[in-house]
Amino acid sequence: MAELTEFIDTVRRLTDAKLEEIVPRSDVEPIRLHEAIRWSLFAGGKRIRPAILFAVGQTFNAAFDNISATAAAVEMIHTYSLIHDDLPAMDDDDMRRGKATCHKKFGEATAILAGDVLQTLAFKAIADDERLPADTRIKLISMIAAAAGTPSGMVAGQQLDLDAEGKTLSIAEIEQIHRGKTGAMISASALAGAIIGNASPNELFAIENYASNLGLLFQITDDLLDITQASETLGKTAGKDVTAEKATYPSHFGIEKTREMANQIHQQACDALSSISHNTELLHQLADLILNRTR
Repeated sequence: MAELTEFIDTVRRLTDAKLEEIVPRSDVEPIRLHEAIRWSLFAGGKRIRPAILFAVGQTFNAAFDNISATAAAVEMIHTYSLIHDDLPAMDDDDMRRGKATCHKKFGEATAILAGDVLQTLAFKAIADDERLPADTRIKLISMIAAAAGTPSGMVAGQQLDLDAEGKTLSIAEIEQIHRGKTGAMISASALAGAIIGNASPNELFAIENYASNLGLLFQITDDLLDITQASETLGKTAGKDVTAEKATYPSHFGIEKTREMANQIHQQACDALSSISHNTELLHQLADLILNRTR
C-alpha cells in the first residue's frame, strides 16, 4: 500500500494547492467568514473524494492539471456538507477532524454562510477551468449538482437520515439513505475522473457501478467506526449514531454481520472493474483502504 499512500499524499498536496488558489485568504473582508471557511476546509481532511477522482482520472490517462480544479470542487462541496451536517439543527456535533466544528468556533450564522460560499465556489471552480472543454465543464457541473441536490443525492439522503431517527427501517431504506447521503458524491467524484479522462460509455458504466459500491462501503465502515473507535481516533464525536438512534447497518444487523456485508460490497466494487482494459490496481487499492480504514 506504499504506492497508494504516496498517491494520496500527492493528491492532498495538489488539492490543497488548488484550494489555496480558489478560496479567499483569511485577511480578506469579511474576515470572519473567510476564517470560518478556511478553518473547516484546511482542517486536515482525508481528501478521499479527490483521491477517488484523481485515481479514476489517472486510470484513463487524464493529466493531473486537468483534474485538480474539479477535485477541489468536490472537496468544497464535501466540506460545506460537513459544516451544515454538524449544525445544532441537524447532527449537533462539537468536533470535526479533531477540531471544534465551524459553528462552535464561529457561530451558527457564520457557519451556514461558510457552507453556502463553499457550495457556490465549487461550481465556479469547474466553470472557470479553461483547461477543460466547455462541454466537459457543463457535463461535470450538471452531474455533480445532481449528485448533491436531486432526490437521490446527498441533501435528500441527509433529510431521509434525519427523518429516520428513532425508527426501524428496512435494509432497502437504510441503503437508500447511505447511497444518497454518502454514496452520491463519491460516485460523482469517480465519474468526474472518468469524464475528464474521456472514458467510453461502457467504461463509465463500470466506474459508476464500482463507485456506487465504494460509496456504500464507505458509509458502512463509517457506521462501524462510530461504535468501535474512540473520538480521539475518529477526530469527531464517537457514538453519535447510537445516541441519535440513527438508522445504520450495525443497528440493524449487528457488528459481525455488518463486517461480512462490508466484505461483500468491497468484492462487488472490485468485480465491477473487471471489464475495464486499463490498469485498475490503484482503484482496487482504494477499495481496500476504505474497507480497512480505522478513522
